[in-house]
Amino acid sequence: MSSPAPAGGPATQEPALTEATPAAPAANTDAPEVPTGPVVTPLTTPAGGIPPVVATPAALARTVKAFAAGTGPVAVDAERASGYRYGQSTYLVQLARQGAGTALIDPIALPDLSALSEALEGVEWVLHAASQDLPGLREQNLLPSSVFDTEVAARILGMERVGLAAVVAEVLGLGLAKEHSAVDWSTRPLPEDWLRYAALDVEVLVELREQIGARLEAAGKSEWARQEFEATRLAPPPAPRVDPWRRVSGSHTLRQARQLAVVRELWLARDENARRRDVAPGRVLPDRAIIAAAQAMPRSVPALTALPAFSGKGTQRRAVLWQSAIDRALALPANELPPLNAPRTDAPPSPRVWAERDPLAAARLEAARAVVGQLATDHHIPVENLLQPDALRRLCWSPPTTIDEASVAELLRSRGAREWQVDLLSGELAAALAAAKPAPVSTGAAASGATGAPASR
Repeated sequence: MSSPAPAGGPATQEPALTEATPAAPAANTDAPEVPTGPVVTPLTTPAGGIPPVVATPAALARTVKAFAAGTGPVAVDAERASGYRYGQSTYLVQLARQGAGTALIDPIALPDLSALSEALEGVEWVLHAASQDLPGLREQNLLPSSVFDTEVAARILGMERVGLAAVVAEVLGLGLAKEHSAVDWSTRPLPEDWLRYAALDVEVLVELREQIGARLEAAGKSEWARQEFEATRLAPPPAPRVDPWRRVSGSHTLRQARQLAVVRELWLARDENARRRDVAPGRVLPDRAIIAAAQAMPRSVPALTALPAFSGKGTQRRAVLWQSAIDRALALPANELPPLNAPRTDAPPSPRVWAERDPLAAARLEAARAVVGQLATDHHIPVENLLQPDALRRLCWSPPTTIDEASVAELLRSRGAREWQVDLLSGELAAALAAAKPAPVSTGAAASGATGAPASR
C-alpha cells in the first residue's frame, strides 16, 4: 500500500481491545504527555511466513488454482512507486484468502492477471482506500465483482483516524508497522522487510472487514456503505485536467503572463522527460526550480544555472533542455501567452466573493452548510462524506428554478450523490434554500456604495 492509503487473510493474533490506564500527572509539567489509547499487539511476522513472489506463469497458475479453491472474501492490496516513477502503476499485488493463504504477485513480470480475476468472479474484494488501488489493478485486468472498503467504512462510522494502521489498532488491537508505505516499490528484487510489510497488510483485512461490517450493521449504516463501495468500484477514470501546468506549486504568486508561459513550457518539457525516463516529474525538476526560473526569466544557460534552485547536478545536467523551454516562452508573441487567470469553467466562483456578487446565493450557502453540518453531527459522519462540497456549492449558486425536495434530489443525483445521501438531505436542504434570505445591507454600507467611497474593513 503505497502512499496515503493502503489495503487480507485471517490474522492469527486477536487480543481483546482494552483501554490503557491513564498515566498519573507528572511532577514536571514540561515533560511530554504520556499517550493513552488502545493497547495493541504488534504484528511482526505473517502467520504463514513471507511467501515467495509470484513472477512466472507456472507460479501464477498455481496461485489462481489456490485462490479459486479458497473460501470467503479475498483481501487485496497494491503497492505503487509514487514519488519515484512517472505514473501510478502497480508494482506489487497482494492477496489473501481463507484456504489459499497469502500471495505476493509481481505485475511487472506478469502484467495480465485476468485469470486470477476470473477465478475470483463473484467473490467480495476487501481493500483499504479502494479508490487508490483499483485504477492500477485494472491495468492488470483485475476487476472485482464487489468491493468492501474498510477506509470508507471507517469514515461512515465516524472514526477519527482512518489510515489502515489506526483502524486496525482501534478495531482489532493489532499494531501494523507502516515504515515502508512510501518506498520505491519498483525496486527489484524487493527487500525481505518490504515483502513482510506487504504480506501483513493483507493478513488482517478480512478480519477487519468482519468487525467493521458488524459495526455498520449495528449503526444502521450497512446500506450507506454498500452504496459507497459500489460507487467506488464503478467510478470512471477522472477527466483530464485543463491546464495541468497551473498546478505547479507557487504559480499563483506570478503576476505576468510571460512568467506563466515559462511555467507552462518548463512543465511540458519536464513532463515529456519524466514520461520518457519513467521518473516522477518532481525528481526531474522540482516545482521550486520552475517558479525560480519564471521569476528570473534567464536568457542563457549560465544565467539559469546561477540560480540556487538549479544548483543540483541532475538539474544542471539538463540545463540546456530547461533553457530551451524558457527561450520558447520568451519568444512567444503576446497573443499566445497564457491568461493570468485559469480558464473559466462551469464551477461556481469562490464562496469568498458570493456575498458581493450574489447575496442570496451566499445566504443559501450559509443555510445549506448549517443543514449538512447538523446532519453530519447527528449521524457521526464527516461532512465531506455526507455531501461533496462542490455539489453543495453548485446547488446553492445555481439552484433549481422551483426549489422543492424533488428538484433538489434530482440536482444532487446529477452531481453524483448516492441515494442514501439524497434521502437524508434533499428535504431539509430544499426547506433551507427556499427560506434563505440575503443579509440586509446596512445604511452605512449603502451610503458608502452610493458615493463610491470604499467600505471600511
